[in-house]
Amino acid sequence: MTRRITWTLLVLTSVLLVLAVVPLAVSLTARERVAFRDSQRAATRVIAAAAEEHLSDRRPATVMRQELDAAARAGDCAAVYDASARLVASTPCTAAQGREAEELAERVLAGHEPEPPENEGRLLTAEPAGEVRNPSGAVVLARSAAPLDARIAAILGWSAAIGAAGLAASVLLSVRLARWVSRPLSRLDVSAQRLGEGALDERAEVDGGPPEVRRLAATFNTMAARMEALVHGHRAVLADVSHQLRTPLAALRLRLDVLGAGAGGDTAAEVAAAQEEIARLSRLVDGLLAVARAEQVTPRPVAVRVDEVVAERVAAWAPVAEERGVRLTVADGPALSAALGAGHLEQILDNLVANAVEAVSEGGNVRLDHRATAGVIRVRVQDDGPGMSAGAKAVAFRRFGNPEARGAGLGLAIVHRLVTANGGTARLEDTPGGGLTVVLDLPPWPQSRLGPSPR
Repeated sequence: MTRRITWTLLVLTSVLLVLAVVPLAVSLTARERVAFRDSQRAATRVIAAAAEEHLSDRRPATVMRQELDAAARAGDCAAVYDASARLVASTPCTAAQGREAEELAERVLAGHEPEPPENEGRLLTAEPAGEVRNPSGAVVLARSAAPLDARIAAILGWSAAIGAAGLAASVLLSVRLARWVSRPLSRLDVSAQRLGEGALDERAEVDGGPPEVRRLAATFNTMAARMEALVHGHRAVLADVSHQLRTPLAALRLRLDVLGAGAGGDTAAEVAAAQEEIARLSRLVDGLLAVARAEQVTPRPVAVRVDEVVAERVAAWAPVAEERGVRLTVADGPALSAALGAGHLEQILDNLVANAVEAVSEGGNVRLDHRATAGVIRVRVQDDGPGMSAGAKAVAFRRFGNPEARGAGLGLAIVHRLVTANGGTARLEDTPGGGLTVVLDLPPWPQSRLGPSPR
């Protein structure tokens, strides 16, 4: 925006300066040329008047000589010609003599008004001595064009200086104007980005820029405040409801355990089914509480060894997988450090492994691997279970998990929230041969170096 405003005002100012300064400079130079010519012709007429008294009235040449001497002292060259175009008198300077001057005198004597030529840097002017139609002679005066050239150069120089000063002022004002407008918008853009990234307490500055931008910033702050209140209220209600449900569920589970201890036959089967439903409901409540806590996460990144955490979580879940008849493996990978919140990678892997182990059938496989690629650390959790349809994958994170899998289905919501809160991304892919693959791209620790990924 700054460049666009600057260039727009600069082009506009340039056009205005060209339309104003150039015609003014041309007009001033033309006036200087006319004034110079008029002054030269006036000096020539003075000498012509004195020469006419000598040539036609046969008076002494004293006055004519005095005018020629005065012209010589002024730096001019003059020559007096009679009616036959023969030289009668002249100044010591010979610039008003020669073939060109004689032709000029002949044209004047013939009653014409010739275009004054330039001879060796001097402008020539010819005037008749006496009547124009029947002159008694002619006077040719040569004056140096240096003063005229100097004045024209001064006019052009001042015009260029005025134009340059105008352009400089235009650039300065346009830059200040552009910054006055663009800086508040840039700060507002940064605030909007931070708000979109989850910083709900972000507010824009409202004390700079045009009134329209200040009103926009105030409106943004109002929107951010309402959004923060809504989100915090939602989180608080979700956490409170989840927490409040845990106590009656625990009491109900205890009562069912007591009933199941003394029940037999069909009653024992019904109690066992009720206990399974209570256990599923407890997992659902625990998942809701975990989601509420995950949404309130504002992590402070630390260096987390991905290879070590992956190996630890596989070792921790190996007994559970073995009990369910699932083969849980991990591929060898490089030693990599990711910038994550403390304990987040453990929770992410626990949720993913739990979902995968629960989703696959007995005899299935769950495989974990990690590598460095495209400036990120990629962690994959693959299973060969039933997988998910394209529509289910498109809304999986938004619907709090896999609607086609067994269990509460909140693990993916927690994973997605924790990964994105740390600046990473999470997506779902199909496992070759069938199944679901969760791909996590995690930010590397700044001090670590990502080498080539193993194949």
